[in-house]
Amino acid sequence: MTFKDLFSERAALYSRYRPQYPPELFRWIAGLVSQHDVCWDSGTGNGQAAKGLARIFNSVIATDASSNQLAQAMPDPAIEYRVASASESGLRDASVNMVTVAQALHWFDLDAFYSEVKRVLRPDGALVVWGYSDPLMETAALEAIVHGYNRGTVEEYWMPERAMVLDGYANIPFPFNEVETPQLYLECRWTLPELAGYLRTWSATASYVKTHGTDPVEAVQTALEQHWGVTENRRLIRWPLHVRAGHVT
Repeated sequence: MTFKDLFSERAALYSRYRPQYPPELFRWIAGLVSQHDVCWDSGTGNGQAAKGLARIFNSVIATDASSNQLAQAMPDPAIEYRVASASESGLRDASVNMVTVAQALHWFDLDAFYSEVKRVLRPDGALVVWGYSDPLMETAALEAIVHGYNRGTVEEYWMPERAMVLDGYANIPFPFNEVETPQLYLECRWTLPELAGYLRTWSATASYVKTHGTDPVEAVQTALEQHWGVTENRRLIRWPLHVRAGHVT
């Protein structure tokens, strides 16, 4: 599998408009390992997960194949950002307590990545992967419009790997001693312009723009205005979070 660079050109949007992961997730992650020296966050993007992990681990090595994505990451003294692929991390053998992947596993060559995970994890280490599926809107009217955009306007522009996320990573191979995971949600209270910014981070939106030369979010934003009220009103948006985790076999 070659690196599919779907996000570099929208890295600034990605950094600004992607939802943040809930604190409950990181508190749960902390309990999976007894030592909290080093975590490798693979496919870190702009470091959305790395920032939460840096509150748990003394050091987070956050890697991504896209230098443009890493250029948009917020500096943190506990995070070291590196350009590296999921299968060639550049880390030493048995050098990390945990490996994490947030909303990126579906882009990886799983066999190669899992081999790398087993190489770099310490004997008591753990792998945690997670992703979130379609957004759930506050009202039925708003839900219908966003769903229509997602599963109608841009449906054919999604990459096939998206199916793994929608399936909650439930049917992927996972060769680790798996542990039970909690049911969690991402939650944001966004204005309409913030929601529109998020829709523009989607790889399907970018593919639509490349094909047609027009921004499809403008029409959906206009439709949402009829039900939103004042565009600066903050509406609740939720995403189901799907987590899988396990220790080295």
